[in-house]
Amino acid sequence: MTMPAQRTTIRLDRRKFLAAASALVAAGVLPKSALALSGPHSFTHGTFNVMVLSDGTLELPLSIISADAPPEELAALLGLAADAQAAPAEISPVLVTAGSDAILFDTGTGGMMGPNAGGQLVESVKAAGLTADAITKVIFTHAHPDHLWGTIAADGTHVFPNASYHLAEAELNFWSAPDLATQMPADMTDMINNTQKQLTAMKDKIVTFKPGSEVVPGIAAIDTAGHTPGHVSFELAGGDGLILTGDAITVPAVFFAHPEWKFGFDADGEMAGKSRRALLDMAAAGKKQMLGYHWAFPGLGRAEAKDGAFVYVAS
Repeated sequence: MTMPAQRTTIRLDRRKFLAAASALVAAGVLPKSALALSGPHSFTHGTFNVMVLSDGTLELPLSIISADAPPEELAALLGLAADAQAAPAEISPVLVTAGSDAILFDTGTGGMMGPNAGGQLVESVKAAGLTADAITKVIFTHAHPDHLWGTIAADGTHVFPNASYHLAEAELNFWSAPDLATQMPADMTDMINNTQKQLTAMKDKIVTFKPGSEVVPGIAAIDTAGHTPGHVSFELAGGDGLILTGDAITVPAVFFAHPEWKFGFDADGEMAGKSRRALLDMAAAGKKQMLGYHWAFPGLGRAEAKDGAFVYVAS
């Protein structure tokens, strides 16, 4: 009997690739664009082609991941040494193509959060076989810097010039309030000012929506307010469903086991915890696949209910 030919799949260890590439970039041996070459991760879901892109990585201090957690327990959940101070977090926008649409979910940092925090998205889009001007829609989970600041370049031009921008109405209203900076801690002033500058530059192309609606056919917005007042996640139709979590669940090893713990950048920790648990309940009950923006690349997994909480199972 003749055995069928077997296809060999070569998988790069993305974190090792990034570490090696970063060292070469710093030494001037490789261009910065090399850091985006470890992706994208592509798959199909229903009628959608899905590509997980890379905008780079962030370092999250453990005190930000959750001040509610005993430090030693938090380090253990993350698989880190007891004296660890920070953990890496991916920045992984998602590109979905369907028909004539090329839809980008979130735009990363635009390189505006420091030299080692993002800024690689345009190169990742190229690695996916598209150019920035091919993007037809940008849909935001929320307006934090690592999700929105890659929209308008430092010179004021639109990074994705042919795209319309889709943002939850409550989120736009919150960030657009003219007195917002005076209502927030002083250390947030620069962040608020730059976010408002981006939104002002985008205003003629913004389309708002409300949770529960379809932003485009087959892509529905889920209310996951709490991380920000208008934070939304999204579900793509097809199969059991695919949920793009945004920052409703930032670190699966921690927040699947303890949905009620507050993440340091949650605007309303109690509301965020309720939204997180509701999202995990829905995902576990429906056996839905989940895709996390800051999860270990490519960020695909499922939630299984266990002992009143959840277990993260990577796909």
